[in-house]
Amino acid sequence: MDNLILRAFLGFAFLMFVLALALFVPAGTLAFWQAWLYLAVFAGCTIAITVYLARHDRTLLAGRVQAGPVAETQHSQQIIQGIASILFVLVYIVAGLDFRFHWSSLSPVLSIVAEGFVILGFWFVFLVFRENSFTRGTIDVSAGQKVVSSGPYRIVRHPMYAGASVLLLATPLALGSLAALPLPIPLILVVAIRARAEEEFLTANLDGYAEYCQKVRYRLIPYVW
Repeated sequence: MDNLILRAFLGFAFLMFVLALALFVPAGTLAFWQAWLYLAVFAGCTIAITVYLARHDRTLLAGRVQAGPVAETQHSQQIIQGIASILFVLVYIVAGLDFRFHWSSLSPVLSIVAEGFVILGFWFVFLVFRENSFTRGTIDVSAGQKVVSSGPYRIVRHPMYAGASVLLLATPLALGSLAALPLPIPLILVVAIRARAEEEFLTANLDGYAEYCQKVRYRLIPYVW
């Protein structure tokens, strides 16, 4: 196993460990079938994307391994990423508490349907990775980077964030929690703030990005924003 694959595996293992803790410790039990199904779907999609990148775009995989608050070079982005990380984990903690204290009750069918939207969100992210090899985990411009305006980038400027938003919005329902349902909203707002900052950086540092923004009007949601 080479160093890049090892780093990707360790990052994946750490993320799954954190998600499992955030779900099962607040739930107070391992008998939380929605959590097991969600983690299986999340892990399966993440592994599939990672395997694809390992085979077809190792440069992008290396860029994705370097992510999170510590990897950011701008202090403002370190703060944004830190807040996003806290809000992300909070979604799972509240869902676990909801399961323990029975704050809400959802049909198992609804949770399974929501899992389909989690997969759809991952699929959007995969399409972005397949289209754009410069989708780094930090805000930066790589040597030789060009503006990508094909595929999902024809619809919105930040299709990866759009796909992640679908995943986040579906997560509380997939976990059977109405109490956690409002929590992805502030997280998506933080993502929107990051998207604005990313656009400012790319406009100043990537040739042709300003023209691309004029052609593609919407950032996350077509005909809305």
